[in-house]
Amino acid sequence: MDFIQKAIDRAREQRSHPLPGESRARVVTDAPAPHDFEYTQTKVVNISPARLRQQRVIAGLHDDHRTESYRQLRTQILRQLRENNWRTLAITSPNPQAGKSLTALNLAISLSLEVNQTVLLVDLDLRHASIMDKLGIETEYGLIDYLEGRVELNQVLINPGFERLVILPSRAQKHYRSEVLSSPRMQELLQDIVNRYPNRIIIFDLPALLDDDDALVFTPYADTTLLVVEDGVSQRPDIERSLQLLSGTRLLGTILNKVRS
Repeated sequence: MDFIQKAIDRAREQRSHPLPGESRARVVTDAPAPHDFEYTQTKVVNISPARLRQQRVIAGLHDDHRTESYRQLRTQILRQLRENNWRTLAITSPNPQAGKSLTALNLAISLSLEVNQTVLLVDLDLRHASIMDKLGIETEYGLIDYLEGRVELNQVLINPGFERLVILPSRAQKHYRSEVLSSPRMQELLQDIVNRYPNRIIIFDLPALLDDDDALVFTPYADTTLLVVEDGVSQRPDIERSLQLLSGTRLLGTILNKVRS
C-alpha cells in the first residue's frame, strides 16, 4: 500500500465521527467560562449557538456528539506542536470545497477552549474569504485594509465570543496579487503576531494548493501544515501533486474530511 492510501487510511482510523464542515467577552457555548477575559480594543461579537449549529461550527457546542472529533484532533495537534515547539499552523487542501476553512475554524475554537491556550485564526484565503460568513459576522475591514495602511490592526481583529480566540478576517478580493503574502508589510505583521504573545497558537486558513500559488507562497512561513482531503472527492493525482508541492514544508498530517458512512 502506497503512502497516500496509508495516509487516508490512518486519517479514517483516527476519525470516530465525520467532521462537518470594546466590551467583555462572553462565551455563548454550553460550557461556563472559567475566567473573565477583557477585550478593550478588539471588537467582540457574540454568536448564538443556533447560528453556529446551522453553519456546522460545532466545536464549542458541548451537546453535539461531533465535537469529540475535534477534541481528538486538538489533542493530537497540541501534542505535536508542543513537542516540536511549533506555534504556527497552516491549513490547506488540494482543491476548493474540501472543508478546510470549516476545519480551521472548528479547530481554532476547540484549541481556544483549553484553559491555558489562546489562539489567533488568520483568514488568508484572500480571494474566497469565508470565515466571517460562516460566523454570520459582517466586517467593515479586513487583512488587506491593514496591509495597505488604511486601518490599524486592532480595527480588524474580532473576538467571536470565545474567550481565548481572536480572528484576523479577510474580505474577498476580486483584484488581488499573491505577492502581498510575501510583502514587507506582511512580514512585519507575521513577526508582530508571533512575537507579541509567546504562548499563542496561530492558525492560517490558506487557499487550496491547486487553485493558485498563494498557499505555496505562504506555507514556508508556517511551522507546519495540515492537508485536508475530502473523502470520495479529492482525486489521487491532485493529492499526489499537493504532497509534491508540500515536500519542502513540515507536513503535520492529513485530515480526511466529509466522511460518508
